[in-house]
Amino acid sequence: MEILQGFVDAVNGILQSSGIFTLNWQNYVMIGVSIGLLYLAIKKQYEPLLLLPIAFGMLLVNLYPDIMAAPSGEWLTAEQCAERSIATAGHESQIFPDGVVYYNNPTYGGLLYYLYQGVKLGIYPPLIFLGIGCMTDFGPLIANPKSLILGAAAQIGIFITFTGAIFLGFTEAESGAIGIIGGADGPTAIYVTTKLAPHLLGSIAIAAYSYMALVPIIQPPIMKALTTKKERSVVMEQLRPVSKLEKIMFPVIVVILIAIFLPDAAPLVGMLMLGNLFKESGVVERIAKTAQNELMNIITIFLGTTVGATASGQNFLQPSTLFIIGLGLLAFCMGTACGVLFGKLMYKFTGGKVNPLIGSAGVSAVPMAARVSQRVGQQENPGNFLLMHAMGPNVAGVIGSAVAAGVLLNVVG
Repeated sequence: MEILQGFVDAVNGILQSSGIFTLNWQNYVMIGVSIGLLYLAIKKQYEPLLLLPIAFGMLLVNLYPDIMAAPSGEWLTAEQCAERSIATAGHESQIFPDGVVYYNNPTYGGLLYYLYQGVKLGIYPPLIFLGIGCMTDFGPLIANPKSLILGAAAQIGIFITFTGAIFLGFTEAESGAIGIIGGADGPTAIYVTTKLAPHLLGSIAIAAYSYMALVPIIQPPIMKALTTKKERSVVMEQLRPVSKLEKIMFPVIVVILIAIFLPDAAPLVGMLMLGNLFKESGVVERIAKTAQNELMNIITIFLGTTVGATASGQNFLQPSTLFIIGLGLLAFCMGTACGVLFGKLMYKFTGGKVNPLIGSAGVSAVPMAARVSQRVGQQENPGNFLLMHAMGPNVAGVIGSAVAAGVLLNVVG
């Protein structure tokens, strides 16, 4: 009978500690959401390199919340340590007010808690920018510096949404984190949110990456609504060749200017330009390949999985989450619209030499936004090739979103 009772107690203990009794309805809802995101990443291939680890991190934390548990500890007397067969040697000790020596018995955090420190401390996003810099060609931007205007214009949506979020009752710090979604730059959104409103990280990160993945769906209706067929059919002149010296000088000049005038943006822009200098210098090929491949892939895994793991049911399923997702969509749409409208101004001022569609690429979703400009342009004129022209505003948008992040951190950080 004792053996049977022991077996029953063991089974009961396993059941009591299982998810059947420890998880609640919020966890199950988020499990369903994570499966939906996995479907989008695998079947639809919407930003799978980030959406897949984010979705799986979300799945893990809602199945096993302790995987993100923070380390803790308890203070025990020597007698209590002896009762639990805990050795006191090597443990931190402290004399409490009652005159008794207590020993610290630490408990360790979950696996993803420790990996998450790279997000919390602002380490992963700049390293992602390092890899992006190694893969980015700033030649189209250098060849056509006017495209900087379009990259800047597309950031206006960030500040419009920032203002709107304040009116809706969010704090200035929360509003800054919500507004940065409009830059369509996941690492920048994560970086700003960890500095300003870390409690919103899960919802903001998922919104930012979801909208990045949905660029081909969200942008075309806005682009077509704001332009005429004639404007969309404009064929732009071929860009001038850019010299190697210009490509080497560009990252150095940009980082000097931004670090001096907007130091809060220096970590992101600095790593972006360092990666680009690796690429363009031609003397550190091994480092450049490592930064854009092995390092980038490792950081992407850690970043995506741990960000997804912040979206536990209890944290994510709040009324504010719906407002954040809605405001994020507004920010992204406004950024796209402002880019296109400034493109129309350039069309007017240049006598019809600029296709306004390239303004939509001013958001920071590289190179997807540029490809959308190319696709919409070719739908109107099969002989139209806008990709390289759109890459100018697109890479300007990467710099612009980092600058906007620096402004927000400086103003409300």
